[in-house]
Amino acid sequence: MCGICGFLHFEKERSSSFESVKRMADSLIHRGPDSDGFFTKNNIALGHRRLSIIDLSTGDQPMFNDDRTVVLIFNGEIYNYIELKEVLIALGYKFYTTSDSEVIIRAYEEWDINCLDHFNGAWAIAIWDEKKQRLFLSRDRTGEKPLYYSVFDNTIVFGSEIKALLAYGVSSKVNEEMTELYFGLMNIPAPHTFYKNIYQVEPANYLIVVNGEIKTYRYWKLPERDEAAMLKDKTKIYSEFERLLTDSVRIRMRSDVPFGAFLSGGLDSSTIVALMSRLSEIPVRTFTIGFENPDYDESRLASLVAEKYSTQHFRGTVLPEQFDEAIEKTLYHYDGPFGDSSAIPTGKVSKFASQHVKMVLTGDGGDEILSGYVSYQGMKLNSWYRSLPTPARDFIPGLISFVSQPVRGRLRFRMDKFGNAAKIANLEFNSRMTSKIPTTPLQTIKEMLPPSPGRITLEDYFSQVMSQCPYNDEFYKLMYFNFVNSLPNDYLVKVDRMSMASSLEARIPFLDHRLIEFMAGVHKDIKMQGLERKSILRRTIGRELPVQLLKAKKKGFGIPLIDWFRKKEFEDRLVKLKKSNIGFNKDIIDRIIKENNTGIRNNGNFIWMLFLYERWIRDPHLHL
Repeated sequence: MCGICGFLHFEKERSSSFESVKRMADSLIHRGPDSDGFFTKNNIALGHRRLSIIDLSTGDQPMFNDDRTVVLIFNGEIYNYIELKEVLIALGYKFYTTSDSEVIIRAYEEWDINCLDHFNGAWAIAIWDEKKQRLFLSRDRTGEKPLYYSVFDNTIVFGSEIKALLAYGVSSKVNEEMTELYFGLMNIPAPHTFYKNIYQVEPANYLIVVNGEIKTYRYWKLPERDEAAMLKDKTKIYSEFERLLTDSVRIRMRSDVPFGAFLSGGLDSSTIVALMSRLSEIPVRTFTIGFENPDYDESRLASLVAEKYSTQHFRGTVLPEQFDEAIEKTLYHYDGPFGDSSAIPTGKVSKFASQHVKMVLTGDGGDEILSGYVSYQGMKLNSWYRSLPTPARDFIPGLISFVSQPVRGRLRFRMDKFGNAAKIANLEFNSRMTSKIPTTPLQTIKEMLPPSPGRITLEDYFSQVMSQCPYNDEFYKLMYFNFVNSLPNDYLVKVDRMSMASSLEARIPFLDHRLIEFMAGVHKDIKMQGLERKSILRRTIGRELPVQLLKAKKKGFGIPLIDWFRKKEFEDRLVKLKKSNIGFNKDIIDRIIKENNTGIRNNGNFIWMLFLYERWIRDPHLHL
């Protein structure tokens, strides 16, 4: 993995500045500490920071075709580069390196923009075509690798991270229209950012820039399937799933440097370690993070997996005293507030792993592929609940609310969760989802924020996203939303920034597009038999995993923020947060904190988001 950046002046007679592109690339040094490279000619400038994983000696960038009319900078990996190289050699192309970068150039020469259809990988690509005077920017299908751009001073400026654009001089003015989406989703969804006039290239999209005109195209999407004809043959499904996932792991283990795997103790990462162990001739190196709070700690389960597969296992611990460091690191590497607090342990395990390896495989994407989130169980339960007689549906929410009043702590949280689910069960899908997505009630968020007629509401955003959904069944609608929103805007952003913060490449086998396309056509009752999560995984690779892991409840990779913010050392911080001058309703903030401290509601992650936002607004140039 690497960092890329560059700019193209729309005035062809305007010369590009080496100093400007060098400054941009220097801001990305954590993404590529091994070397840098530059190309400047007339009105175009390209910069590259390299983290060397494949072809350590001849893979430097920018890379050129034979007559130097095609120039490439590239962040990511094309995992099927060996197979593609064989195809291109048969077509008459010669190769001078063993890198996947050269394969991209030859594929572009052969298939032009359609080369993207041939790639299996994770990438952000920039190609300058001298003959066509065309800049070609592309992002991979699921959005593993980031790519930002802005039109500024009659110039398109782009880079792997926003800080590269700001290093060029692009305005850092805050886009206040995004505040409700941030507090509702924990992130800012593409193509938006928290900065005015800075945008993300969306996953599976490419940009063409010619003569000052920018056009955007989509080259891939989640395949549409006939819901009445979803695959149900278990034998064939199990066989094909295991074949595709095994091959995905195999090609993602291609590396010229030491590598390992993140091992959380959950089903997904354990499955990846199991497959790596089948394919590796040496013990796999595994890395896990533990917590003092046993409700969040899966390190014991991770140890069982490590022992079964005789991995070389490393374990670290996340402690509350690292909170200030976590705030600063999150804002710096995400170029602003990013509300998913699991960024903290992800950053910790990445730094931990980087002391031993330069690349890891992860279990991310498994919940999206396998429909494994607890919310999918909720969709099935909701269907059952709505089949009850109306009087029963009207009575149950009130009963739960009455019984839960004297209760505090985690039991109260669970009862409130069930009660809220019962209350919203009869709502249509969009309304139900916008009620469930925020970590704090959406109405509370709206009351906290000052009036703003231009603000994008969560309801409007969700409606816009789902207007493109091809499915009718709510189970598949949820699958669609997780793929197009939660995965690229939250989970993949988290993994990329926190791994690259430690100059560590993260590869995600579950997001091989062949596997995605296959699993999109599998019937929901095969993915989730009854209310059993990840039935396909449990009946294939999962059969060889430790039985304790198969029986364990899903925990996710979160942190116990509710406990952190109830500790005495956080009292002064919370008082300052309530008094902070960020323009929010202080009474609502006070209520949110009291609910958390008294055990009425788990507002830990929301308070974390408030801390991030307040620190960033106080110093929006923190990352520079």
